[in-house]
Amino acid sequence: MMNLAPYIDHSALKADTTAEDIRKLCREAAEHGFASVCVNSSRVKLAAELLRGAAPKVCAVVGFPLGAASSAAKAFEAQKAAEDGASEIDMVINIGRLKDGDDEAVTNDVSAVVEAVPGCAVKVIIETALLTDEEKIRACRAAEAAGAHFVKTSTGFSKAGATEADVRLMRASVGAGMKIKASGGINSADFALRLIEAGADRIGASKSVDICGGGS
Repeated sequence: MMNLAPYIDHSALKADTTAEDIRKLCREAAEHGFASVCVNSSRVKLAAELLRGAAPKVCAVVGFPLGAASSAAKAFEAQKAAEDGASEIDMVINIGRLKDGDDEAVTNDVSAVVEAVPGCAVKVIIETALLTDEEKIRACRAAEAAGAHFVKTSTGFSKAGATEADVRLMRASVGAGMKIKASGGINSADFALRLIEAGADRIGASKSVDICGGGS
């Protein structure tokens, strides 16, 4: 079985996530060798303290989960998260602006965050469940034009999550230098492997320990 741990962003993003949940998340990340822990921005400082000297990175979500905050608010949240110890930022695009056909606004929104955190990898959540295939392609290209490092399928808080078809479409929509993160509803090793085979470079999951235990 392929070692999936280095692909996984181990996530705890629910509104009722407690400090003890974050401690558990970080213990598991260090124990299993996950790529990162993915937390809300208010929990970044705690996660960074807990993982000081450990391999997993700290990833903060920004403008989460709706993506409808102003670009300035997203940029400020990202910058504060970076100051608190995050080295990766998962931001949500302005989905409504994309549906308006205002791709320039979408690109500028992502650019604001990219420019605010020059030392961080920025992953752009496009929320595929709310988009047509044409909109998914436009969202990916806007993120790439803005200088982001990844495009990501989903927040995990909308009506559906990652699919192999969406990962393949996203992979085909951007250049080789842009990476893909699949997230939302990934609860088994089998599904994670199929998403990686479809083109995912990173997997976002809260069931990470079960996945690495070979659950199917």
